[in-house]
Amino acid sequence: MKFIEFGIRNTWLVRTETELEDGMDYDEKGIVGPINFHSLYLRIWIGETVLIFDLKEGFKRIKKSEKNLKLL
Repeated sequence: MKFIEFGIRNTWLVRTETELEDGMDYDEKGIVGPINFHSLYLRIWIGETVLIFDLKEGFKRIKKSEKNLKLL
């Protein structure tokens, strides 16, 4: 599965994150195809709380073990 991220506080402003079947993932600079569109979401990371607004799944609030500030 691939995710295209436009985000502040990432390694690159635009990146493609590819998740492999074994649970590993890797990032590449820019948009790397092929891309199969499934949904569009906004993720806001404030401290340990992540707010996700997803067109397909709606609103979610998740707690993470690390603290950060990101807008993806």
